[in-house]
Amino acid sequence: MTPSQSHLVIIPSYNTGGKLVETVTEACACWRPVWVVLDGSTDGSAAALAEVGGREEGLRILALERNSGKGAAVMHALLAAAREGFTHALALDADGQHSAGDIPRFMSVSQGNPAAMILGAPQFAADAPALRRHGRRVGNWWANLETCWGGIEDSLFGFRVYPIRESVRILQGTRGARRFDFDTELAVRLFWAGVPPINLSTPVRYFKPAEGGRSHFHYLRDNWLLIRRHTLLVLALIPQMRKVWKLRQSARRGRKNP
Repeated sequence: MTPSQSHLVIIPSYNTGGKLVETVTEACACWRPVWVVLDGSTDGSAAALAEVGGREEGLRILALERNSGKGAAVMHALLAAAREGFTHALALDADGQHSAGDIPRFMSVSQGNPAAMILGAPQFAADAPALRRHGRRVGNWWANLETCWGGIEDSLFGFRVYPIRESVRILQGTRGARRFDFDTELAVRLFWAGVPPINLSTPVRYFKPAEGGRSHFHYLRDNWLLIRRHTLLVLALIPQMRKVWKLRQSARRGRKNP
């Protein structure tokens, strides 16, 4: 497989356990290059990935000394990718919830629509936690309000292709949004910057602890982060409502006439 010179896969990870090696191996089988960002992990991930790196060409391991959050980890990789001339990055969760087999499809759509962000629209299995399925509807409603219903189907799902230059510019100019609120913040602000969304359905799977599943989601802390983030976004929307409405109209026309 010839490594892409424009599109790469970024996998942020914090103490993901054995699922990380599985996810990385599956991603490398579908795309090159793949960069893993160890976000202050203390579970032996570095040693486990060193073994994988010995047999997987195009795999790079980046490491942050302390846990700084998913957004910070992705931004660290985006900055490095920008310096090396990459234009787009697909973010993939390390815990195996996302379908690595869909990486080529997402990358292909991105290559055909380089000005857009490609957003995964999760298709939940019957055994998916009800709290996750129903709770995200609230966040999605607020994200739709913040974009005047401009076409973001899911504001929280982390399986996405981002245009690197615009994403870096936004993140460098934004305080916070480095943890659970990262995906929402970046999608909304990319829309405000004129980056249209393209939504692609993709399956999502939740693993039980016995299957190696690990979750760092904290109900009170992370929901508070989202409440705070949506409040800030709504306040930032008000002075630019007319501009965002025009972007919404443009995005709707683009979906009708791809």
